[in-house]
Amino acid sequence: MRSMQLPAMSTAKPHHRGKHKDNGECMNHLQQDFNQKSPDLVWASDFTYLKAGGTWYYLCIVMDLFSRKVISWHLSSKPDVDLVICTFKKAYASRKSPYGLMFHSDRGSQYTAFAFRKLLDDFNVVQSFSKKGYPFDNACCESFFKYLKKEETNRRTFHTHKELYNSIFKYIEGFYNSRRPHGSLGYLTPNEKEALYWEHNA
Repeated sequence: MRSMQLPAMSTAKPHHRGKHKDNGECMNHLQQDFNQKSPDLVWASDFTYLKAGGTWYYLCIVMDLFSRKVISWHLSSKPDVDLVICTFKKAYASRKSPYGLMFHSDRGSQYTAFAFRKLLDDFNVVQSFSKKGYPFDNACCESFFKYLKKEETNRRTFHTHKELYNSIFKYIEGFYNSRRPHGSLGYLTPNEKEALYWEHNA
């Protein structure tokens, strides 16, 4: 790392994250069934923290489990319910309001908040939750963040929000969705997996 002038990977964390609590019933409907038969059956979501210019920012993603494609993402200075609402709305609009959808996440206060649960109810989306303190139930999102940090953000120093945003955009849109093959997809990229599905189901 010294010879390549790469910064050390950061293990620092922000001092605050939303407390996990159950606002009502939190059922795990997914049960680690990560291999779906078609797009827009199950979306998974999570968020992580990234630093730029001494400030923590929070990246939320929504992933389609059929193709492992990140179908929407949002970067915010606050880890609040608006972060997940905005990210979900972006995904819902971009995928043309799919019907019969399941949405899976952990039990973070952002996902159990009344405002978000009501939004999903209004769209007839079934909400599913990981078991408390068990990240394996949301392994696909956890894996994405692991590789985002390993391959992109932990190898760079960001001075501004814009630099961080551009780096995330380049990784997700320019590499992860379009060029990074997945062993779980038969070494197709997420975009190739979806294109092949629609080719056979047009």
